[in-house]
Parts: sequence; structure tokens; C-alpha cells
Amino acid sequence: MKSIAVFCGASPGNDSKITSEAYSLGRTLAQQNITLVYGAAKIGIMGIVSNGALENKGNVIGVIPDFLKTKEIASETLTELIVTNNMHDRKVIMYDKSDGFIIIPGGFGTMDEFFEISTWGQLGLHTKPIAILNTNGYYNALIEQCKTMVAKGFLKQENLDAVVIDETIDGLLDKMKNFKPLPAPEWLNKDRL
Repeated sequence: MKSIAVFCGASPGNDSKITSEAYSLGRTLAQQNITLVYGAAKIGIMGIVSNGALENKGNVIGVIPDFLKTKEIASETLTELIVTNNMHDRKVIMYDKSDGFIIIPGGFGTMDEFFEISTWGQLGLHTKPIAILNTNGYYNALIEQCKTMVAKGFLKQENLDAVVIDETIDGLLDKMKNFKPLPAPEWLNKDRL
């Protein structure tokens, strides 16, 4: 993998283990020559991941919609800054620039990104690995909810299994590198891929 998009919060939260792990993720990506693609903010967990990469000579691509850039939250120290017209265009560009996705702690925006990119994978629109770094059990409840979706017949087990989950950065990256994508759904018109 040459680049990974990290979806995470614009807030720093209140758990020092999460902030420490976010920095370590950015540092690890830089050390492994993996470009970080993220939401371009200099604040919150986003800024911490970016600092971890930049302070360790990593490449960082930030993608931000114009209305957020004008609020002066965009980092000025990135390798590349891409400004979009809206949130949807931001996600599409982050997708296009990335070989995989890591979800770390965040709020509604992070959940939106996780569920959208997971749905695209479920529909066969991409075969890139989607991974959850479950730092300090942050995503335990989400993982249990996904298991409930399977138990109640709203989500196929194979689609849940396609989401890579680990509590360590090294373990997560190893699983992503060895990821085997699901075959495209039979009902999907393969000409659209």
C-alpha cells in the first residue's frame, strides 16, 4: 500500500491513549513510506495524526471542503492540500487517493465516512481494505452493533468479516497488507466497476 486514508475526529476527545495512538499511527505510516490522506485539519485527532506523519518526514495529503478551509482549520504544513466544493467531493477524492482506509476515534463525521466506504465495498464498488483501529475499546459498541445487524439478518457475516479490526497499529497494518477482498456481488453489473 502506498497511501492510506485515515478517517477520524476534528475533536481531540478526552482519552490520552487515543491521542497518543493517533500520533503513533501517523509516525508509523511515515516510517513505512505510506502517504497519509486525511481531512486536512490542524485540530483534533486529525491534526495529531498529521503531526505524527509530518514530524517523521512523511507525506501528507489533506482534503478539505472550501467552507471548512475558510474557518482557518486547514493545516498549512501539508505535502499537498486539496480544496473541494463540498463534503461529498472530499470523500471521493480521499477514496481516489487511497489504497485503503483506517478508522480511528471520531464522531458523526467519522461514522459517516466509515459507513459510506463500507457500503461501497459491500456493493462491490471497490476492493480496498477498510480497517478499524480499536484503541482502548473505543469501537467495542460499534462492533457489537454490527454483530447484532448480522444476527437480525440486516448484514451478511462476510461483509462484516471484510472489515479488518485490531487493537494495535502493527497488527492492523499487517492485516490490511494481507487483505483478501470479497468477490463482486453477482447481481452487480460488472461494467460499472
